[in-house]
Amino acid sequence: MECGMVLTHLKVQPGECIAVKGTVLPDAQRFALNMGRVASELALHFNPRFESQGDTPVVVCNSRQDGVWGEEQRAQDFPFQRGQDTKVCISFDAQELMVGLPGEQQIKFPNRLGLEAIEFFSVEGDFKIKSIKFK
Repeated sequence: MECGMVLTHLKVQPGECIAVKGTVLPDAQRFALNMGRVASELALHFNPRFESQGDTPVVVCNSRQDGVWGEEQRAQDFPFQRGQDTKVCISFDAQELMVGLPGEQQIKFPNRLGLEAIEFFSVEGDFKIKSIKFK
């Protein structure tokens, strides 16, 4: 996946939210929001896939430690539409990361790395960023 933006040296604390607004591209196949310490240490790889090897659309979440991927978690609720604007709000605490989705949905993913601050954030794939707010 092509990387659209990388932010480093962040200090997002537990309970704070990274709010991302953007547009899913009209011909989108997939996009990803990544957060953690660095690119090889991701507490969350949030990856909506419109067509995943012939499957129905799915949101795949995973973590990466020492450059090695963990076990995937898949959510069948898929609130994204090609060509539409969307907003995602990501926050975390000692136990889990929470991704607030359109339509009041939420995906929870375990904080496998014991992340105490988000220092790295990237957006990649078929997503055009309009704004990012830290609140």
